[in-house]
Amino acid sequence: MIDKKELEAFVEKQLEGSEYFLTDLKVSASNEITVEIDSMIPGDIEECVNLTRAIEQAFDRDVEDYELEVGTAGLTSPLKVRRQYEKYIGQDLEVLTNDGRKLHGMLRSLTDDGIILCSEQKVKKEGVKKPVIETVETELPFSNIKKAVYDLKF
Repeated sequence: MIDKKELEAFVEKQLEGSEYFLTDLKVSASNEITVEIDSMIPGDIEECVNLTRAIEQAFDRDVEDYELEVGTAGLTSPLKVRRQYEKYIGQDLEVLTNDGRKLHGMLRSLTDDGIILCSEQKVKKEGVKKPVIETVETELPFSNIKKAVYDLKF
């Protein structure tokens, strides 16, 4: 079986100095390898092709047979690493928390261990009959984020 840590280190080294970064790498028990990369600029299929060729040259299929898929994180793919969150600062996200809440809002910034999401919410003010809409900031640690995706609106 392909050593996941060795492959991950190889991919990181291949991407070093480029706009691309590793977001996910999976190796199944039957040696099905899935590598997902992303970048701060729009993705290029050529980078996937180059990375595929580099992996195939470094990890000989005659020694260890495997199936390989290299792709980029899509617009609807969940955010998995900090650099992806950096990419979406100022954009709207849909965030599902570990306690079951679903939040929609603009990613204002990152903290050392999480995100700050700004959203419009109805707030009941004392002495006022009707709730008013205010911008509320919610700080969420990464450990409480079950899934975060770009909030695609049509």
